[in-house]
Amino acid sequence: MEKFTKLKELLASAEADVEKFYNAGNSAAGTRVRKAMQDLKVLAQDIRAEVTDKKNSAK
Repeated sequence: MEKFTKLKELLASAEADVEKFYNAGNSAAGTRVRKAMQDLKVLAQDIRAEVTDKKNSAK
């Protein structure tokens, strides 16, 4: 559950940069958005692995 909370916080922190990139055309914000999306991907994959492990250990 802790990782899921961290995922939500990361997404919320990227919101300002997404707005800057899409609405203001700030290319540096685009770079930060790409990094945040990569971090989200890694964290989501960790959560998927954790869920699979927990699900399989319950059997």
